[in-house]
Amino acid sequence: MITPALFEFLRDLEQNNDREWFKAQKTRYEAEVVDPVTEFIENMAPRVAKISAHIIVDPRPNGGSRFRIYRDTRFSKDKSPYKTQVGCQFRHEAGKDAHAPGFYVHLSPGEVFFGGGVWGPQGEALRNIRQHIVDKPDEWKKATGKLDLRGDQLVRAPKGFDPEHPLIDDLRRKSFFSFQDADEDAVTAKDFEKTVEKQFKKVAPLMSFVASGMGLPF
Repeated sequence: MITPALFEFLRDLEQNNDREWFKAQKTRYEAEVVDPVTEFIENMAPRVAKISAHIIVDPRPNGGSRFRIYRDTRFSKDKSPYKTQVGCQFRHEAGKDAHAPGFYVHLSPGEVFFGGGVWGPQGEALRNIRQHIVDKPDEWKKATGKLDLRGDQLVRAPKGFDPEHPLIDDLRRKSFFSFQDADEDAVTAKDFEKTVEKQFKKVAPLMSFVASGMGLPF
């Protein structure tokens, strides 16, 4: 079970984001972040499997569903070595990067959310999803009617699509993702896994739609 200690560690890390501090706190990090998040992922595996057999839930502490805490600072002005949030991605089996359909859980002090869809698809995948919306407008509206879609949008209609299309606001989207916002109390509650599962089920029709548009099973 995730406890308030996870958020306290992340707050402390934000104030002490350097390698020497982290090295001295490594045992604490393992106990307060890695172990409970690994258990959370393990417990989510059967819940996600009931939603889709094509989504990978991998509890391995290294190389699994939990994102690494180490930041890639090569192209960033911010040279802080560590992320101050915990992210878990349950990705489609066909995906090799973050642009594949998947579920996501984000935990950081003052910012908690979880949901699913596809974030930042590129090139042909993005065009195919947009075309799928054009081809299946009623199915799209049914899948997303109760969802709050997030993400950036183009200022104008994407090339090759009618600017006057009734779903042009959705066709201008660069991502097709829906989150539920929560707080730290929700994360540390005994029913957190059930709460996340409920949201995953809610966004499953969106997941199925975008996967179909990308030619993937769901």
